Amino acid sequence: MPIDPEDRSAAGPEDAGAPERRLTVLSGPSGVGKSTVVKELRAHHPEVWLSVSVTTRAPRPGETDGVEYFFVGADEFERMVAEGSLLEWAEFAGNRYGTPRAPVEERLRAGVPVLLEIDLQGARQVRESMPDSFHVFLAPPSWEELVRRLTGRGTEAPEVVQRRLDAARVELAAEKEFDATLVNTSVENVRDELLALVLAPKV
Repeated sequence: MPIDPEDRSAAGPEDAGAPERRLTVLSGPSGVGKSTVVKELRAHHPEVWLSVSVTTRAPRPGETDGVEYFFVGADEFERMVAEGSLLEWAEFAGNRYGTPRAPVEERLRAGVPVLLEIDLQGARQVRESMPDSFHVFLAPPSWEELVRRLTGRGTEAPEVVQRRLDAARVELAAEKEFDATLVNTSVENVRDELLALVLAPKV
């Protein structure tokens, strides 16, 4: 049965011997490979808990509530926003997305390493709501390589590609806001570097 995004007991009993963790936030420009790195890390280190977002959009074929997302109605989402139950939230393409606060905080207190993969707007909100979180910026090897990744599919209209490139410039300019930068020259190397940051105890 999926975990309730507001269930504070979802992480199980706390381990008194485990150090309290800090939340690790991974962000970076679209096309830099965030999802690929996170998938690789989780494949080798399933003990790292990846926060699952809540959304108002309908499930797509093959999606399961509590796995890809927690699916809720607009009224329920609005209630979560009003009660401060979300670390961050945003609206995209007519739907709302957010990060439930309680499961993240519960696991951190229990000593579980927690990773949140999110866009720049969300990362800034998390910084406000959880100032002791550790923010990691995933950067491309070069601007040229990022352009290649964003335009390589060749299936999108030129104006859509241009919007992505414009957004990427804004996102790259925000690198100085982050606590650490990892350059995605090798998924395996970045995986190991990110793991070391995720496993670092809270200070």
